[in-house]
Amino acid sequence: MPRIRCHYVDCVFLDEGYCAAAAVELDPEEGCLTYSPSGEVSPEEAWEDNESLEEEWEEAGFAAEGEDDDDLEEDEEEVEAEEEDDG
Repeated sequence: MPRIRCHYVDCVFLDEGYCAAAAVELDPEEGCLTYSPSGEVSPEEAWEDNESLEEEWEEAGFAAEGEDDDDLEEDEEEVEAEEEDDG
């Protein structure tokens, strides 16, 4: 049985980050139609969950948003400098 990773932090069907609903209905424009807010999560807790998710991604080797942009620019500058030296 496939498991659906859910990004809603306040859904009544949320079970350890995965949807526990018996059936899920998705709409391309509306998103998850099965979503039902529980009202138990405050905005502060939602941000804390987001921060912990970012930490997990960083531990897995993925850079946070914007961090790779500087590295990419440096790499491009190095390639340009090497091309100038060769040419």
